Amino acid sequence: MPELPEVEVVRRGLDVWVSGRTIESAEVLHTRSVRRHEGVLPDQLKGRRVESADRRGKYLWLPLDDGAALMAHLGMSGQVLMVPKGSPDEKHLRVRVTFADDGPEMRFVDQRTFGHLMIAPLTASGGRTVPLPIVHIAPDPLEDAFDEDAFTAALRKRKTGIKRALLDQGLISGVGNIYADEALWRARLHWARATETLTRPKISELLAAARAVMTEALGQGGTSFDSLYVNVNGESGYFDRSLNVYGRRDEPCPRCGTPIRRDAFMNRSSYSCPTCQPRPRNGRW
Repeated sequence: MPELPEVEVVRRGLDVWVSGRTIESAEVLHTRSVRRHEGVLPDQLKGRRVESADRRGKYLWLPLDDGAALMAHLGMSGQVLMVPKGSPDEKHLRVRVTFADDGPEMRFVDQRTFGHLMIAPLTASGGRTVPLPIVHIAPDPLEDAFDEDAFTAALRKRKTGIKRALLDQGLISGVGNIYADEALWRARLHWARATETLTRPKISELLAAARAVMTEALGQGGTSFDSLYVNVNGESGYFDRSLNVYGRRDEPCPRCGTPIRRDAFMNRSSYSCPTCQPRPRNGRW
């Protein structure tokens, strides 16, 4: 599933291509992609002007001139592409949005149809305006609204493993499986380290590592393991070449040379270095 850097890459592209444009029409080719607005999405979008493109964690939205927003969740395979008018349809095209000018149209392409588009009212939350359905989602570490002191206090009250906490969108958003593993490696923390045992300086170090790895991923267009993860121009990112532990089972740790281990974790995988990230005595598994 796309994580914060991949969604931010899409947001930046949309901000360039759709901000200030007026929607002429919306065509729904698969109702599952607009399952909360079946039959009414075109009418809700027609004539609306897109103000900008915004994001919190893995959620993306386009604020509209009527105080609502067109919100997108990419799911497992969703893509938002900007395509010249008249271009051949993609095989898994689900929604087409055209604009009143002659510029490119916006297409929502989704092979597995787990992603979706929806209209949502905007509301104030955490020092900024967000769509109402994600008001419970915590700020992400790249936001100005992110409060490190509040996060630290909340984290130390938890009694769970640190990676589980990093994946808790109510505590901190946008940090998915890939970047959690990479940040924990940089901070030399095992994924099962108990949150209540972490010191404030160590939490600060971990947050700095998370920000650094996601910022580096942004600079390389995100992490693309297959053709499903692309920017608005259909181009893949290449941060997968810079990953230190994720997906590198049995390969040497870049820091110490120890073979990377893979552990089962929440129906997925967790990668770490046995030497740099030793198993905690009283870990929370």
